Amino acid sequence: SQMPHGHVPLPSFWKMVEDTLQQSGAQLRTFCQTFETVMPSPVTQPLNPAEERKVLSLVSKHGPDKLYQVTSNISGSKDLDLTLQRGQIVALLQSVDTKGNTSRWLVDAGGPRGFVPAGKLQPY
Repeated sequence: SQMPHGHVPLPSFWKMVEDTLQQSGAQLRTFCQTFETVMPSPVTQPLNPAEERKVLSLVSKHGPDKLYQVTSNISGSKDLDLTLQRGQIVALLQSVDTKGNTSRWLVDAGGPRGFVPAGKLQPY
């Protein structure tokens, strides 16, 4: 009775909730479409000869299906985090950290191994 819509009959209230959710869903879809057109997808960076040798080494150790490219610079802030540059290639070792967090992945960067945010990697 203290709610602003407390006087509305229950069927009308649920209809109002449904309409609001549909409107919010439509706004979210519009936002997502706008975001996708404004934000360019990451571009695959060309590799220098040293990076190419590292990629070949990662492929031979881990296989081509485990390779990911860094989509934006990563600055490691915790113990065992890696600091990587956009465009670097890494191999996925585990898609979870030691505490079960799936947003931090364990990767091999062609020498150092450590954790990086999963959202900053794309399949190579």
